[in-house]
Amino acid sequence: MKITKLFFVVSMMFTLILILAACNGNGSQSSKTASGGDSNKGNTVNIGYSGPLSGPAAFYGERTLNGVKMAAEEINDDGGFEVKGKKYKINLVSLDDKYLPNETGANAKRLIQEHKTPIIFTPHSGGVSALQVFNQQDNFIIGAYTSEPKVTESGNALTVRIPPRYDGYIEPFSEYAMKRYGKKIAALPTSSQYGKDWTEKLIPHWEKSGGKVVYNSSIDFAKDTDFFTIVTNALKEKPDVLFIGGASEPTAKVAKQARELGFKGGFLVMDQAKLDEMKKVTGSYDVLEGSIGVLPLVDTNNPGTDQFVENYKAKYKEDPGSEAGLNYIAMNIFVEAMKAAGSVDDVKAIREHMQDGLDKLPEEKQVYSIPSIDKNGGFESELIVGAVEEGKIVPIEVK
Repeated sequence: MKITKLFFVVSMMFTLILILAACNGNGSQSSKTASGGDSNKGNTVNIGYSGPLSGPAAFYGERTLNGVKMAAEEINDDGGFEVKGKKYKINLVSLDDKYLPNETGANAKRLIQEHKTPIIFTPHSGGVSALQVFNQQDNFIIGAYTSEPKVTESGNALTVRIPPRYDGYIEPFSEYAMKRYGKKIAALPTSSQYGKDWTEKLIPHWEKSGGKVVYNSSIDFAKDTDFFTIVTNALKEKPDVLFIGGASEPTAKVAKQARELGFKGGFLVMDQAKLDEMKKVTGSYDVLEGSIGVLPLVDTNNPGTDQFVENYKAKYKEDPGSEAGLNYIAMNIFVEAMKAAGSVDDVKAIREHMQDGLDKLPEEKQVYSIPSIDKNGGFESELIVGAVEEGKIVPIEVK
């Protein structure tokens, strides 16, 4: 009887071990993402992404991710890409960092250790700075979606800055706002490091140009959802222009709150926030009258723009912004650089062939015009500026 019971217990334990082993085996496999790849089948390149996929900047994070994802899907649907006679597909592994740099760093460690990603995209300067602490040691390229010039001026050889640097916008933005509305400005940007850097460049230029700063504060969009008090305090100083910015949705709420409190002036909108995306929150461009910011992607004219806009709208049921467009083109450029480098994992060779990637980018993928990458790793593209006049977007020439 005892032997029978012992046999039964051993059998049950053995069965349980098999079940647990099966469960662990399934859990260890790279999950199939929207890119359609699978890191355990065939020749696959894992590409990492860490960005805000929850919290107040979630829409911003999703749209940057959508650009990378859409490029990966198209490449995979076309059969992948060839490097030295081998066909590869892309497996996109995305993780939420809630817009917190420490989470970006933790995510990157996980992406490197578990997925061996040669490239990790991240769409905020704080996250880029966190990755620059160890990316050269851990051997991966940062796909930096931030216009902060410091990220490529730091000397980090494995950082590629995707959008144009923001300081080029300061002069045309300031000139337009001053000429149309006046010289008194109140600053209410995001409290992130990026917002602080923007403010540190804008304020001296504004004052040098004969303007006056009547209020200077910031908003923590991760904590604040009601902007009544801070906007009221700013408007007490009777500014002609409000400097606002951060992710598009909360920035739009600041603009809307200002109008509800009687503000009649203009908005100088830092480049992270996009006018067309802000309109989705305000309901119309009337609320944003007099805003100066980045010209929406749908209003630009490049060889690949129209097709990209059409494909994106069909997939995501909305117009794409520059977050999606620039990350889409960056993913395609990285793939072309891999082809030119003859490697999918030699990150130094891939980085060295980024100009080849730009040169070989198919015309139909040229959503933006990016002719070159500078010596520090920043894509060099022209500044595209737009303003809201009489309820519609108009392009503004940059001299």
